[in-house]
Amino acid sequence: MRPQSNRLLLAALLVSVVARGFSQSAALDPAVLAKANSGDAAAQVLVGESYASGNGVARDLKQAADWYRKAAGQGSIAGELHLAVLYRDGGKGFPRDMAQAAAWYRKAAEQGDPGAQGTLGVLYSMGQGVPHNDVEAYYWLDLAAQVKGPRQEQYAANRQMVGAHITADELEAVEERVAQWLAAHPRPAVTE
Repeated sequence: MRPQSNRLLLAALLVSVVARGFSQSAALDPAVLAKANSGDAAAQVLVGESYASGNGVARDLKQAADWYRKAAGQGSIAGELHLAVLYRDGGKGFPRDMAQAAAWYRKAAEQGDPGAQGTLGVLYSMGQGVPHNDVEAYYWLDLAAQVKGPRQEQYAANRQMVGAHITADELEAVEERVAQWLAAHPRPAVTE
């Protein structure tokens, strides 16, 4: 009976040591934190991601949002998109706020991010975080559909569905807006 008790005690001790090792993830990289504190937007996004995932620090979505906001304040599309996702999804201790999500998607969309443009178009088509507006939905979806990529066909299909709900005059006006935006924001050629 004694050898079995020793084996059980040894197994429990081993499980405890292994579990403790897994629960203590690597600490936040001091070099990345120093860069983030000095204003490096990419490093600020990395620190935000660490707080959002609990990698090296305790998971804290408010802290993540603070770091993303610092990067977004410098025009970082990544910071804006991370904030948009945080507000879209919410989480423990962080409220879901579709109006804030839409506002951050708009900032990234205005800088030409096709994913943000497509998402903003969908939000307008559904009236989530923004008033329902098929013309605005078409505008943003059309901009997103102009960029070659894995979601281009989906953006084009969504644009066509929304386009069925706008008049010919509205379509003409929105196509003019798209042309103006594209002229003011040339996109690099995509090579495949």
